[in-house]
Amino acid sequence: MHRRSFLKTTAAAAIAAPFANAATAAAAEGAKMKVGFDNFSIRALGLKAGPLIDYAAEQKVDCLLLSDLDVYENHTDAYLDDLRRKAADLNIALYAGTGGICPTAHRFSDKWGTAEEHLKLTIRVAKALGSPVARCYQGFADDRKSPGGIKARNKDTLAVLKNVRSFAIDHGVKIAIENHAGDMQSYELRDLIEEAGRDFVGCTIDSGNAAWALEDPMENLEVLGPYTVCSGIRNNIIWEDGDGAQVAWTSIGEGQTDMKAYAKRFAELAPGAPFILEIISGINRPFTYLKPEFWNGYENVSARGFAKFLALAKQGKAIPSFKPEGDKKAAEQAYQKAELERGIVWCRENLR
Repeated sequence: MHRRSFLKTTAAAAIAAPFANAATAAAAEGAKMKVGFDNFSIRALGLKAGPLIDYAAEQKVDCLLLSDLDVYENHTDAYLDDLRRKAADLNIALYAGTGGICPTAHRFSDKWGTAEEHLKLTIRVAKALGSPVARCYQGFADDRKSPGGIKARNKDTLAVLKNVRSFAIDHGVKIAIENHAGDMQSYELRDLIEEAGRDFVGCTIDSGNAAWALEDPMENLEVLGPYTVCSGIRNNIIWEDGDGAQVAWTSIGEGQTDMKAYAKRFAELAPGAPFILEIISGINRPFTYLKPEFWNGYENVSARGFAKFLALAKQGKAIPSFKPEGDKKAAEQAYQKAELERGIVWCRENLR
């Protein structure tokens, strides 16, 4: 691809919970799409797993993704089983996750041991909590510029996945790799999942991170939807600037993507997968694709996907980033909580 060439029906089922039958496709089959949130949405509050479950019940959501291993008081079977029982009593389905599992990724941490030990711990936690998935990710956008590029990082991630295949299958937990922080485009993650094996690996689709990988979230969904077993959902606003474009993440009902249409298609492509809000508003990130040096690591991006990203950029209007005033910690806590709760209300009012 030469970059200069593109730079110039209805059925209803009984409503048993606030978010019952969140999309038409799911309703038509009598299914119920679970709606919930990722604890990262309110990270500034510093809540542990127990209080997060209570908060999820207060918000009357169906599920909760505990997306890091530090959210627990410990990782003992007894403690995790208590959390599982507490959530079950409150009708909250738990999903478990962690961070990066590629040992050669720029920001890989050995806090939890080797990549294989880290992933096995996450799988064990998921099994104890009753989570069908272990969400994780490969890395960040800067890995695209690392030695060997994203293909080398994919190869290293693939080796880790194959090393824990039998462990995951024995525990009945599917490894759910997220398209994370611009690390992989949809087709790159699709190919990684296919090569590893769909019997034990699936996708945690992140609609916001699609834009960070120079993709239209709807196009990203078409590619990754059939592989999706978990999610991180928010909206975007993309606008042009002098060096390319900027991307701002927003709460679900406030960006450019038609999230009603997104949720409907999500339910069609990924029946049974939870619709989990991961609201990370207030950040504006520039993508300086008009500068030649930007393209190091992005030589093989999808022309189709980038063309749709450009179309969104031409339509979007700039919004300011969040700048806390006064007590920074308190301001961030209030902002994150308000952004998430506004998204939950939007889902309650629109995803029926």
